Amino acid sequence: MNITANMVKELRDMTGAGMMECKKALTETGGDMDKAVEYLRERGLAAAEKKAGRIAAEGIVDTNVSEDGKVASIVEVNCETDFVAKNEKFKEYVAAVAAQAAKTNAANIDDFLAEKWELDPTKTVKEQLASMIAVIGENMNIRRFEKLTTDNGFITSYIHGGGRIGILVDVETTAVNDEAKEAAKNVAMQIAAMNPKYVKREDVPEDFIAHEKNIIKAQIMNDPANSKKPENIIEKMIEGRLNKELKEMCLVDQLYVKDSDMTVGQYLESVSKQVGAPITIKRFVRFETGEGLEKKSEDFAAEVAKQMGM
Repeated sequence: MNITANMVKELRDMTGAGMMECKKALTETGGDMDKAVEYLRERGLAAAEKKAGRIAAEGIVDTNVSEDGKVASIVEVNCETDFVAKNEKFKEYVAAVAAQAAKTNAANIDDFLAEKWELDPTKTVKEQLASMIAVIGENMNIRRFEKLTTDNGFITSYIHGGGRIGILVDVETTAVNDEAKEAAKNVAMQIAAMNPKYVKREDVPEDFIAHEKNIIKAQIMNDPANSKKPENIIEKMIEGRLNKELKEMCLVDQLYVKDSDMTVGQYLESVSKQVGAPITIKRFVRFETGEGLEKKSEDFAAEVAKQMGM
């Protein structure tokens, strides 16, 4: 397969590896991007998906939580420019989308778009989106939503950076008071800052762990210094590196950002003692605007000239 410069650039953007290493990885894997990423990781030339979640599209994330904290939603709505993302009309529209998502029974984004728009039942959600595009003058997209409900505890939300990151945290507890709510807000801020993938280690899929062990083993064995080490030592090295990776990925094992002398799990235990009831995190949702989307890069002067017909 012919390896193009664009392919090399894409792999370099994803992994941070050098151009020659990226070209070699693509050549060795027949141009398969995913396999090329693994090829580089196995040789210690790339961090795991270093830039795969890069922020690319404009827009905002917003949340809607019921007064009793039992029902909540989170949505991401994209637009073309940061200017529109900061527009009050756009923000009001996204808030209305979040309110609609809190009432929906839709299982996916297509079903959601086909629903009647709560504020004007003569239109569907998709038709209202089209109307907003006409008013604002930019292409817009309701990219995703999620709805959470709880019976035992409450849901809290946190918005960071004016809508760049949004968090929902489902807290399981019988202590629904100010102390518990403050703890939940602190945990939501932790999730925004540290981007965990799972609540606890038991939530990590076994196939993911097996896959990571293979990657780590390949990294270790590619180091000549480890070639003569016995198998049991190699296994301990694999477990050590895996445990370190999982501590960063699992919320309760992360160091608590407000007090690095304890983990998030230990922080929750201390608050549980204060309020006299267990406080546990059942699940969380974290949306970051534009993650995984590629921003269109254009010459601004050329774009202005194009619009003016020059």
